Amino acid sequence: MGTSCSLFAVGLSSTQLLQGEFWVRVLGTRVTRFSDRSELAQLNRSEGKWMDVSAEMELLLREALRAHELSAGLVNAAVLPSMIAIGYTRSLADGTSMAALENAHPAPVLPQVLTVRSGCARLARGCGLDLGGLAKGWMADRLALQLGSNVLANLGGDLRAAGLGPDGDGWPVGFGGTTVMLRDQGAATSSVRRRRWGDLHHLIDPRTGLPSGSGLAEVSVVAATACDAEIAAKTALLLGPGLATAYCAAHAHAWWFSP
Repeated sequence: MGTSCSLFAVGLSSTQLLQGEFWVRVLGTRVTRFSDRSELAQLNRSEGKWMDVSAEMELLLREALRAHELSAGLVNAAVLPSMIAIGYTRSLADGTSMAALENAHPAPVLPQVLTVRSGCARLARGCGLDLGGLAKGWMADRLALQLGSNVLANLGGDLRAAGLGPDGDGWPVGFGGTTVMLRDQGAATSSVRRRRWGDLHHLIDPRTGLPSGSGLAEVSVVAATACDAEIAAKTALLLGPGLATAYCAAHAHAWWFSP
């Protein structure tokens, strides 16, 4: 998935942490768009046909639909064609491709092109999904639940803190230039400063199909879960400074913006 994974826990062995890392690696190979053999790639190639999906993929696709609803369409997994148009066709560690911005278009309304049923899903012909940051938050939440009652799971900045932390006052997390102590909460940062090349960056505004120019460069959010924090942070950044505060006040525990 082109990201990092950090796991911390109280009362767990190194073997248990390695099992958590293994789970991330295995699931990551199935939900990444950077491998033609992944489960997500198969769905993106399904040409409008129903396809059997794993239990994890089904849950993640349902989470993508929930994110679309909570964000009024701003967190839209159906931005893959725009990702390809801006040249983000592979992990940035392997470099970008030639951009073709004329191929970037507004994303379709996700519930109109993605249908999920028990054990299967259908994606409309000509559409493509990039689960990206949403997958990181979703996986961080589940990993924390799997590992135990006093853990911190961080997948590329989308993190879930469970329990009282190593000293009983929460897990220390960097947040907007300071340190906050999180207990049974999630946090995420959405930024146009990272994953950037030339004048382009990876954060697509689905209303235009082009990289966001909202006037905000970075948003960090604390919410009930890592996935909720990811949704709120990305939505706030795409909304821009005029509406971001009101959105975060309704959907987050704490937030920090940077222009």
